Amino acid sequence: MNKQKIVIFLIAAVALLALPLVAAQFGQGWVRIMALALLYVMLALGLNIVVGYAGLLDLGYVAFYAVGAYMFALLAS
Repeated sequence: MNKQKIVIFLIAAVALLALPLVAAQFGQGWVRIMALALLYVMLALGLNIVVGYAGLLDLGYVAFYAVGAYMFALLAS
């Protein structure tokens, strides 16, 4: 059973790695939408870990998110 979970995980990982390549065929807008959606998923997972497992609301990681967004905007312009 454990080996089956590893195989399923590897198949899902390869599919997720190939997804941007497939979406790029329909335009770069879809790749940007997927990247933005995954960014918000990571932010929500961080909040879930802090609030759900620790039981307290600490928004310190939002400051790191904001600094990263600011630095990306500076470097991309």
